[in-house]
Amino acid sequence: MWLLAAALSALFAGITAIFAKCGIQKTDSDVATALRTAVVLLFAWCIAFAAGSAGTVLEIDAKSLFFLILSGLATGASWLCYFKALSLGDVNQVTPVDKSSTVLSVLLAILIFGETERLAVKLAGASLLAAGIFLMIEPQKTSGGRKNGRWLIYAVLSALFAALTSILAKIGISGVESNLGTAVRTAVVLLMAWGIVLIKGKQRQLKTIGRKELGFIALSGLATGGSWLCYYYAVQNGPVSVVVPIDKLSVLVTVLFSRLAFKEKLSRKASAGLCLMVIGTLAMAVGA
Repeated sequence: MWLLAAALSALFAGITAIFAKCGIQKTDSDVATALRTAVVLLFAWCIAFAAGSAGTVLEIDAKSLFFLILSGLATGASWLCYFKALSLGDVNQVTPVDKSSTVLSVLLAILIFGETERLAVKLAGASLLAAGIFLMIEPQKTSGGRKNGRWLIYAVLSALFAALTSILAKIGISGVESNLGTAVRTAVVLLMAWGIVLIKGKQRQLKTIGRKELGFIALSGLATGGSWLCYYYAVQNGPVSVVVPIDKLSVLVTVLFSRLAFKEKLSRKASAGLCLMVIGTLAMAVGA
């Protein structure tokens, strides 16, 4: 069941990136992140109430709550960097770099949680993922023909924080119903995201957001909520070193939709990298 949940998480996550890109054509990335998080929070708590776990929120032990909060902070930082990267670069550029968090997550899971079963397969898969990601990274050029690497900096930071999110969540969600854990984490992300907006004085921009972009931001939030609920169920019930790579297959969905929606094409080099990423992921999934 956790394998199915991981696959659904990948599907929703892939759609999320497309909706997010559509929602930040003119909207500031920090403001978009804050609005998107509000939608995810509402969605997550509705599911938690439907699952009957919302009433047990006060029963969460201190250790689990601490790590859920840390995971939420890492997620917030990852989102802020990811949205900024999307606003500066193409979806096909940003997404593969963001997915490099997979390699770090796998290595950390092996070291911290002792997930050494089929270690050779996991390490081989992680190596293929790393090679594929490297091939998919292509520098973006400005209108003057010069290379612009600002998106890459934010994408790398997004990946680092995303890797920490998975590890911290695995610890924090132990003994906590996964839907409730997701809702608690999202509350932390919301506070962080709106805190950034207020500190930078960007709240005035809320009045200028067009209905179309607002709609795409809301859809992005709903897709994210669906992805998270599936992802943290899978993380709670399956090995992190396998769940994370499967979730990152969302890059396939993203690439497909970015081709249809934004006419973004992959070069031969990037296509080869995508193939390596898929092979590496499938190798770890089959070897689970």
